[in-house]
Amino acid sequence: MAGGQSRKWMILVATVWIQAFTGTNFDFSAYSSDLKAALGISQVQLSYLATASDLGKALGWSSGLALLYLPLPAVLLLAAAFGAAAYAAQWLILTGRLSLPYLPVFLLCLLAGCSICWFNTVCFVLCIRNFPVNRSLALSLTISFNGVSAALYTLASNALDGSSSTYLLLNATLPVLASAAALLPILRQPPTHLLLLPPDATRRDSHVFLLLNLLAFLTGLYLLLLNSVSSNPVLARLLLAGAIILLLFPLCIPGIVCARDWARRTVYSRLGTNNHIEGVDLRKQLIRGTNININIHENDSNNGNGGGGSNDDRAVGEERPRWWCCEGLTEKNQLVAIGEEHSVKRLIGRIDFWLYYVAYFCGATVGLVYSNNLGQIAQSLGMESKTTMFVTVYSSCSFFGRLLSAAPDFLRGKVHFARTGWLGIALVPMPLAFFLLAEVGDGHALLAGTALVGLSSGFIFAAAVAVTSDLFGPNSVGVNHNILITNIPLGSLLYGLLAALVYDANGNSSSMEVLTGDGMVVCMGRKCYATTFLWWGCVTLVGLLSSLFLFLRTRPAYDQAEHGQPMPQSMGGEDFR
Repeated sequence: MAGGQSRKWMILVATVWIQAFTGTNFDFSAYSSDLKAALGISQVQLSYLATASDLGKALGWSSGLALLYLPLPAVLLLAAAFGAAAYAAQWLILTGRLSLPYLPVFLLCLLAGCSICWFNTVCFVLCIRNFPVNRSLALSLTISFNGVSAALYTLASNALDGSSSTYLLLNATLPVLASAAALLPILRQPPTHLLLLPPDATRRDSHVFLLLNLLAFLTGLYLLLLNSVSSNPVLARLLLAGAIILLLFPLCIPGIVCARDWARRTVYSRLGTNNHIEGVDLRKQLIRGTNININIHENDSNNGNGGGGSNDDRAVGEERPRWWCCEGLTEKNQLVAIGEEHSVKRLIGRIDFWLYYVAYFCGATVGLVYSNNLGQIAQSLGMESKTTMFVTVYSSCSFFGRLLSAAPDFLRGKVHFARTGWLGIALVPMPLAFFLLAEVGDGHALLAGTALVGLSSGFIFAAAVAVTSDLFGPNSVGVNHNILITNIPLGSLLYGLLAALVYDANGNSSSMEVLTGDGMVVCMGRKCYATTFLWWGCVTLVGLLSSLFLFLRTRPAYDQAEHGQPMPQSMGGEDFR
C-alpha cells in the first residue's frame, strides 16, 4: 500500500517536470522578431505563424485518440519527437543553416503546437488516473508549472549566450530530456486498487498538496525576483542551478509519505488498533457509497420533480433569483449533477459547453495572443531590450495565477462557491488591463498590464481542466477538453490578425515613425497597438458576461454536490490505455 502511494507522488513530480519544460509556446515572443527578419515576412504573416502554433491545439483530440490505441509512455515519447523535430528545424532556419519557404515553416509551427497539446493530455490523464479524489488539486498544481517555462528558458538561454536562436534550440532539447526523466515513474504506475483511500488519508493528501503549492509559490517567486538580474552568464548559471534544485525538492515527498505510513502502521500495530481503524474506514466508505442514490432521490422529491435531465431540474429546493430577461439562457437544459460523463455528441449539444467555450475564447485565448505579440508590443514602445523581462513577468504571473486556481479546493470546507464562479472572477482583471494599456501605454502600464493578463489567463488555463472534468465528466476529459481548446487557434487567428492589420496600417501611415529594413515594416509608437488593446478589452468583457451566465446555470449543480451528492471519481481513467 505504501509503495503504491509513494509511486503516485513520483508520478505527480514527473508531470511537474514535464509541464515545467514543455510550455514552449510561451517564449514565442522572445524570438519572433528575429524569426520575422530571417524569413523576411510581414507582421500579418508572423501572426499566422503564431496562429499555426495554436492551430496545433485544434488537433489535440488526436492525443486522446492515440491513448486509445497506444500505451501512455509511447504517446509521451511521440510528443517529444514531434516537438524536437519542429523546433530543431526552426533553429536551423533562424541560424541560416537551412532555408525553407513560408508554408513548410507554417507546418513546423503547427507540429510544435500539436506536441504541446499531446504533452498536456498525457499530464491530464496521469493526474486524473492517480488522484481520483484530489484530481483538481493535482491538475492545478502540475498545470501551474507550465507557466514557468518561459522564465526557465530565459534563465537557460542567458546561461548560454542569450541569443534568440538559443530559445529554439532549448525548445527542441529540454522537453526530450524532461520526458526521459519522467519515463521511469510513469512506467511504474501503481494499480488502481492501491489508489482508493479512506477519508482520513484523503485529508492527509490535501495537506501534502498544500505543502507542494507552498513550494511551487517559492519557486515562482524565485524566478520572478531573480530573473531580472540573470543577464550575466555566470550568475544565470547559478540561478538556473537553484531553479533546478527547487524543481527536485518535490522528490522528497514520496519518502515523507512512506515514512508517515510506516510510522502509522508501527504505532497502530503496537496499540492493537490498526485493524479496527481500517474496518471503521471501510464501513464508512460502504455506507457513503450506498447512500448516494438515496440522497439523490431525496433531493429530487424535495424539489418537487423526479426528472433526470429535464429543463426544470433544480439542484437544491430553494428559491433562486430569476433573471427574467435571460431566463431561457440561464435555466434551459441545465446540468443535473457534477461529474456526469458526456459523449462528444452530447457535449456539443449543451448550452453550458458553448457558454464555457465563449468565456474561454474571449478570455484566456486573448491573453495567449497578447503573450505572442509581447515582443512586437515592447519593440513598438522602444523597449525591445526589455522583451525578455516582460516575457518573464507574464510567465511568472501566469504561474501564480495557475497556483491560485487551487484555492477553491483548499477553501471547499469554508467557502461554498461554484468553480465556474471562480472562473468568472478570474476574468475581471483582463478587460481592466487592456483598457489601461489602451489609455496609458507607457512602460509602467505595460508592466502592470502584462502582470494582470498573465495572472488572469494563468488562472483560467489551470482551472479549465478541472471545470471540464466537473461539468462533462473526469473520464472524458482527454477528448472533451481538447474540443474546448479548439477555440485557441480560432482566437489566435482572429485576434492576431486584428493586431497585425492595425500594426501594419499604422506602420505604413505617414504620421508614424517607420523603420524599414530588408523590406520589413516596423511600427513605432503607442498607436501601433492602442486600437487593438481597446478591441481586446471589449472582447474580454463578452467573455466575462458569458462566464456569469455559465455560473448562474451551473451553480445549482454545484450546490447539490456541496449538500451531499459526491462528485463521481475517475477509477483509473478506463477510457485510456
